[in-house]
Amino acid sequence: MSKSNFSLKEVFEVESKHGAFYTGGDIQWSQCGEYLLCQKGGTVSVLSVDNGSVVSLGQVDASQEEDIINSFILTDDDINVITHHKSGLFKLWDWKDNKLLKLWKSIHKGPVTQLALTNANLLMASGGSDGTVRLWDLSNHACTHNLKGIQGVVSVLKFHPDPDRNILFGTGDDVKIHGWDIINGEEKITLSGHFSKITSLNFHKDGNYLVSSGRDKVLILWDISSGTTVRVLPVYEGIEGAFIIDTKTPLPTFSQLCKTSDIYVASAGEKGIIKIWEMRTGRLMYKQENSLVSMAKEEESLSITHLLYNKFCNNFAVISVDHNIIIHSLESFECKKQLVGYADEILDVVYLGANDTHIALATNSCDIKLYDIASMNCQLLCGHTGIVLALATTPANANLLISAAKDKSVRVWLMDKERTKMFCIGHAVRHTAAVGSVAISQESIKFFASVAQDTCLKLWKLSNNLEYSQELPLNVSYTVQAHEKDINCVTVSQNDKLIATASQDKTAKLWSAENLQKLGVFHGHRRGVWCARFSPFDQVLLTTSADCTMKLWSLTELNCLKTLEGHESSVLRGEFLSRGMQLITAGGDGLLKLWNIKTSECISTLDQHKSRVWTLAVTKDQKHIISGDNDSLLVIWKDVTEEKREQSAKEKEQRELDEQTLMNLLQSEELHGALLLALKLDKPYKIFKIVEALLKGGNDRLTGTIKSLNSEYKEKLFRCAMTWNTNSRNSHIAQVIINVFMMEIGAEQLWTSGFSSILEGMIPYTDRHFNRLTKLLQDVHLLEYTVNRMKPDIRGDAIGATNTLSRKE
Repeated sequence: MSKSNFSLKEVFEVESKHGAFYTGGDIQWSQCGEYLLCQKGGTVSVLSVDNGSVVSLGQVDASQEEDIINSFILTDDDINVITHHKSGLFKLWDWKDNKLLKLWKSIHKGPVTQLALTNANLLMASGGSDGTVRLWDLSNHACTHNLKGIQGVVSVLKFHPDPDRNILFGTGDDVKIHGWDIINGEEKITLSGHFSKITSLNFHKDGNYLVSSGRDKVLILWDISSGTTVRVLPVYEGIEGAFIIDTKTPLPTFSQLCKTSDIYVASAGEKGIIKIWEMRTGRLMYKQENSLVSMAKEEESLSITHLLYNKFCNNFAVISVDHNIIIHSLESFECKKQLVGYADEILDVVYLGANDTHIALATNSCDIKLYDIASMNCQLLCGHTGIVLALATTPANANLLISAAKDKSVRVWLMDKERTKMFCIGHAVRHTAAVGSVAISQESIKFFASVAQDTCLKLWKLSNNLEYSQELPLNVSYTVQAHEKDINCVTVSQNDKLIATASQDKTAKLWSAENLQKLGVFHGHRRGVWCARFSPFDQVLLTTSADCTMKLWSLTELNCLKTLEGHESSVLRGEFLSRGMQLITAGGDGLLKLWNIKTSECISTLDQHKSRVWTLAVTKDQKHIISGDNDSLLVIWKDVTEEKREQSAKEKEQRELDEQTLMNLLQSEELHGALLLALKLDKPYKIFKIVEALLKGGNDRLTGTIKSLNSEYKEKLFRCAMTWNTNSRNSHIAQVIINVFMMEIGAEQLWTSGFSSILEGMIPYTDRHFNRLTKLLQDVHLLEYTVNRMKPDIRGDAIGATNTLSRKE
């Protein structure tokens, strides 16, 4: 297909949006195992584990101020959610219907940090930053007890699972475990043994034993009945979560060794792995080997923040400090699901797979996130030790990915087509600073180029024979100091002969891909250049800059061919579309713009992002565009130009048919049907003439016709009447229609959200018409009075004239 008859794109619509659903805080797993409820600012995100769909509980309009959630809890029957907010209110929700059922004041002096419920969901305990614990009767939403004893912020609250014991356990900054009688509110038990924050309390099924974990790097087994310590187990890492495993539960490698008297505990902490301990003997039974969570970078910092267990599906979920949720089978420790709660800044995105079935994301993280677009299932690609800054793919091998990071390294990844999993097959460190951009040869896998903050451009050798099992040696062929300041971008031409770089020094440069010989420098931008791209069909280079412009350069003459303006902030990314005849650009203001290069016009502005859009990617068939911003929002756009054109053509054809039908109805004086069709077609003049003809048949006929209309057509007619009411020539008909509507409104038979604004706009003109008609009526009465007063004199004059005429005769 030639460029001349290639159809330009005009309309893109949002196909799907994928944003953050967990930004830290509480997270709950439904008993059925199908949903995860995650805290996100002032909302609770209800995440379907199966398909990844998200519903926000408590979402407010942009005009309303968000009431931040401090903590929340899910009832054991999976019916209700109770949230505590910054406003000091508790809110009771039916989360499946997304309905607020009740709200009441918390009485706490400060945020509520912990919530706990009894098995029957009749009592709730709330622990605050003020060190108090309150008991609530949920049937009346009344506070029954104020429990004291904890010092500092309450960190854990849990009711004893045996309802006959009536004990609530809680801990705080004093690192003691307190137990209160929930009947009389007295403290019955105090357990001392930890020396740092206690992170979890777990009860054995017999109700006699309690296991506590803490950041003091120990697990403690307690005998509740005697209030004594059975064993203090050193685990040599701060523990953030733990749960007791039933001995009947299938476990990896050692299920056959389990005894009914054993107490097995799974723990997770700063090392990023799950360990299973037998508490009575202190023996380490199992250590996870397939963890996808990185170890904490510093001592006493976090790696895993939550560890959840779901008995129904025998799975456990690990929540990392990066807000990743990783679900494993407890029986085999196989990874079942990987979910990304919050991607932070999306720095780069690329399509992967033969049919663009996957996308890879570089975010403000050391891990690359690989998504299956169909299901949005995620695979974390671990390996880099610094934030991944850039990604690159090539049409020569759709399964090849190269990444660059702040750790000064580049990594080569290859996707297994059958298992659709990525494997790192090579990595190297050759730069002396963070690597900011990479690009791969397009026609064949011969080389790739990288640029870094060390201002160097490097050319690397690649092999066409890439294998998963064999480590790929990475060697640099050439290195040049390319720019004076940080280099933002590198790109390779379609024929693999040229390389272009863009830098903060306000220039772009052209290099030979054979030996990195400099071929030219592009001067003209007033600020740093963010992006450079070769045209797929012409000898043209695109650059986008912080000076809010895009420039097109000739590769042969090295001069500027065209400057495009339209963005109001830095242009961070640009890509060619439609065989090089169009551009799609992304700006720091969150806007995407579609351009026609020939006319230099902006065809369309795509507005879904609220913050800086760092990255764009286009599918091979150019039917989809994906964009990512620094607020973790990923938007997939679909080209609907052809669909809109077809729809427009059908609408035009239908409109012509309807207009012909309207003319036929008017000719045959079928006024009711003509009015319906005129309202459908939005023909105000035709509507006026039809109403005028109906009015000639009497007010009753017009009233009956109006009352037979549906609410949509009534509102349209009312708006027409308001327009006519602005002109005194048409005001009579307008007032007749308004009178009919006012009678319906008075009888409460008609009211829509748009009528109040229409009525407000109608009042001034109606007052003016009323005053004008009142003045005319006064003038008529004055004229009538004058005529009546003149009648005797007129009669006398007539008699005198008759007498004069008689004498003359």
